[in-house]
Amino acid sequence: MPLPQPHDLTTLVLRTDFGDDAAWEALCAALDGADEHPCATRVSDPRFAGAGVQELLAEESAAAEDERICEVFLADATALAGPEHPLLAVDLFTEPGRTFRVPVRWYPEMSANLSIANMDFAEYADAAGPSGTFRGFGDG
Repeated sequence: MPLPQPHDLTTLVLRTDFGDDAAWEALCAALDGADEHPCATRVSDPRFAGAGVQELLAEESAAAEDERICEVFLADATALAGPEHPLLAVDLFTEPGRTFRVPVRWYPEMSANLSIANMDFAEYADAAGPSGTFRGFGDG
């Protein structure tokens, strides 16, 4: 079964940790407050509980080509526990399995640029640098 398709001009935020509903609601509120326009298609489906990068890659590679998506952002235990809600960004297309963290503060800009193909996943991943967390360009 393919991953859920994001709505037009948004990217997919997939919940993989179901241990704390209040933390999920806080992350959703942070996404809503980060930008005036919807930037995320949020999916909270228990079938993805505990899903890791390799499982998602396998599921996506089994999907029909026209049903595949380019990236997914995981609301995992780390994203739900931290005050910045650092989502795990996962490349599913160009460099499948490449990951980095992106706090909600920077998510709307990234989502918009990826959705319209203004920038690509690698540009953000490269900017994450050794810390593994994207905090804007030039802000390291």
